[in-house]
Amino acid sequence: MGEEINDNLIDTSNGPATNVEENGEAAEGGVNYYTLEEIRVHNMSHDTWVIIHDKIYDITSFLEEHPGGEEVLLEQGGADATESFEDVGHSTDAREMLEQYYIGELHMDDRKKEPAKVVHDTASGDSSGSWTTWLIPAIIAIVVGVVYRYYVFEPKSS
Repeated sequence: MGEEINDNLIDTSNGPATNVEENGEAAEGGVNYYTLEEIRVHNMSHDTWVIIHDKIYDITSFLEEHPGGEEVLLEQGGADATESFEDVGHSTDAREMLEQYYIGELHMDDRKKEPAKVVHDTASGDSSGSWTTWLIPAIIAIVVGVVYRYYVFEPKSS
């Protein structure tokens, strides 16, 4: 029951293990960051990268396997394909398969800034929109009920 040491599994490098692609800028943790300019040149059938949710995927080897045909992927090559990817409604299996083509992430400077979402605090009394959404229709319903009752049940005098 002696312990064996496999020398192939020991990392003797001094820095973090990174997979540095051509121009990718590696940060701590081994994540490569690419700018839009670097990604745009990868739009050929022999070299195709796409951006999906700010992650970069080298899908060159998947082009021929894609069920929708390689033309669909080549149209998105070198660009942000997030919207197209989501519009198609890919399965969980397709999303998991995508991970094997992951090579890095979009540089922080090139990411789209999402507008801040407005959050309404319904617990506070300041929210003017929350009470008006039910109060105005309630008042209208009461007025309509009173008018209806007045005209329907009013004794007719002759």
